[in-house]
Parts: sequence; C-alpha cells; structure tokens
Amino acid sequence: AAIDGAPDDTTGPIMEAILYPLWNAYRAMLKGRLKRAPLQIDSAERRIHMTNGEITSIERRVSLEAHRLIEEMMIQANVCAAETLEQKKTPLLYRVHDAPSQEKLFNLGDFLGTIGKPWTKGEPATTKRFNKLLDETRDTEHAEVVNEVVLRTQMQAIYSPENVGHFGLNLDRYAHFTSPIRRYSDLIVHRGLIRALGLGKDGLTDREIAELPAIADHVVMTERRSMAAERDAMDRYIAAFLEDRVGGSFTGRITGVTRFGLFVRLDETGADGLVPVSSLGGEYFSHDDRTHALVGERTGRRWPLGKRVEVKLLEATPVTGGLIFEMLSEPDARDPNAQAPRLGMRGRGGGGNGPPKRGANRPGGPKPPRGGTPKGVRKGKRR
Repeated sequence: AAIDGAPDDTTGPIMEAILYPLWNAYRAMLKGRLKRAPLQIDSAERRIHMTNGEITSIERRVSLEAHRLIEEMMIQANVCAAETLEQKKTPLLYRVHDAPSQEKLFNLGDFLGTIGKPWTKGEPATTKRFNKLLDETRDTEHAEVVNEVVLRTQMQAIYSPENVGHFGLNLDRYAHFTSPIRRYSDLIVHRGLIRALGLGKDGLTDREIAELPAIADHVVMTERRSMAAERDAMDRYIAAFLEDRVGGSFTGRITGVTRFGLFVRLDETGADGLVPVSSLGGEYFSHDDRTHALVGERTGRRWPLGKRVEVKLLEATPVTGGLIFEMLSEPDARDPNAQAPRLGMRGRGGGGNGPPKRGANRPGGPKPPRGGTPKGVRKGKRR
C-alpha cells in the first residue's frame, strides 16, 4: 500500500498533500476510539466471485486498515451531524442502539458457565466488559461461538426521533449522515441540516418533523426487509455454488441449536445449513435453552453450540437457498458435572418424520381410546 511505503504513479503525487494528512488524522481519531472502546465483534462477511455469470468462488471478505480508516471518519461525520442538529435545536432521526436486556445477559451468563467462563449476571453491561470477554477467548477453541453468542446478546439498532445513545459504538448521540443516496434516514438528516443552517429552501418541513416517529418506523421496516433480501440472495448464490457438490463432506461448526435440529456453518464457504433432529439418532432430543444444546433423553449425549463437526451435503436448493446436511460426527458424551438441563420442546431422532404415534412402547403409554374415559378411571371436576 502507498502509506506503507509502496506508492505508484497514482498515489505518489498525492502523498504529501492528501494521504499523509489523512492517515495522521486517522491515528489521532484512533486514540479516541481506543479510549471510547466500541464493541469489537467480528462479522464474517462473504464475497462472491463470478465469471460470465458463473460463481467461481466464495471467500471471506478481508478487512483492511484502510477500511477501518473510512469507517472511523464516517462515524465522526455522523456524530458531527447529530451534534450540529442538537445545537440548532432541530429534530432529527437518531441511530440508536439500546443496551442488552437482562434476560439476554442472564442467558449469556448461563452459556458461558458451560464453557467454564465466569460472568457476573448482576453487573451492568458495558462495551469494555464484552470486549474483555472477546479478548480472553480470542485464541481459544471457543472464540467463534463466544463471538456468535455475544452478537446474539445485542439488541438491534433502530432509527428514532428520541435519543437513547448508541451502545455498540459507545456514543451519546449518533445519526446516519454519510449515505443519503441509499438511505432515507440520511436524507432526513441532510434536510435537517439545510433547515438548521439556512442552506436552501428544500430543508426539513414542519410536516416532516411532525411525522418523524412514523418515518422512523417505516425506515426500520424497510431496512430489515432489505437485509432479509440480501441474506436470501446470498443463500441462493451459495446453494447454486454447492449444488454440484451434493454428496460431499465438509467441516464446520454448530452455530444454532433449535428443537427441530442443528444449524451448521461450513468452514469453506460460510454457508449455513440444517441438520434435522430426525437424523441425529434413535432417541428423543430435548432442547436445553440454558446451555444451547440438544440433549439425548436416554443417553444424555449432547450436541452443543460451537461444536466442530463434519457433515455430508444431502440437498442444495438454489431457488430457496436451503441446504440440508447429514451429521457424520459423533455427539459429545454425557457431562456428569453439568447442571440438570432446562428443557424446552423435544424432537425425535432416528429418521422418523416427527414424533411417533402413541403406542404401548411410547413414553406416556398408549393413547386413551375415543369415546370417554378409560375403564377404572374416575372423572374429576374441573377447577
């Protein structure tokens, strides 16, 4: 890179006038960022490479120091816009991010206990506290799953005319200003600045100010809809890429545990697919939501969140983006020191389509015959 001492014909002439001052400004901003300690969660973004309409590879997107420079300068521009509008007493749409709920913090503490990591549940959540946890587990076998669970502990950021601060960035006030072409929230902030600073006649109107709560709700809805569309498109590209590899085996990690199965993320592509609970073995599996694991009711064997596994790709459906896997690995053995699981709903393993019909050998006994109470059983009054 030019700033690292390798300028070319394009960057060489602008080193003194532009690039050196730019990077010096970034280093000054970086001191403030380190002191502020925003949340340092790793996000595994993927890049799809295509040639002549065909997908040639799917790779993890690399984050460079130049990307972080741009990000930090955009954050400072957004903060400046919010502060300016507040000083001019002009209403605006804030980008707000609330602190995690107590319920989510307690669930995080329960999970961390299963990997031997202490977490004081009553202590308030701060970004420094989360970052300390992430740093302590970064070079361990639990790094990815802790990063995933900490991410799920966070609330979703929204737009609102009422400011509650931004927990993730650890900022008292924050607004989106830098992308008015693609985000309507940014356009509202631009119009607010035009009104506040007297820069023209197309500033924020009194009617728009009165409608800010409704505008905020609508923008949040369309943002989430577009994010879902982006995820669906990515899933469909990945399914199309893997369609020719049905029957192949892949390594990955369990990233989601539900009563109906396990979600596994592949190492090679970052693809997410489902291992149905019906394929896991010949027993019932209960979902222990405290430890994020499926637990065999007879053997106590466990499929915990974060476990590294090998799977076989059974189905890849490009039209929906769905991937179905078969588990090739063995579950973890019963943990004799584990607390009694907090059981949710259970699913049936062994290749069946859902729970079997009631019969003499089914737990709970045979289903009572229709037409009344079984012989020898008295009916009680309802209370």
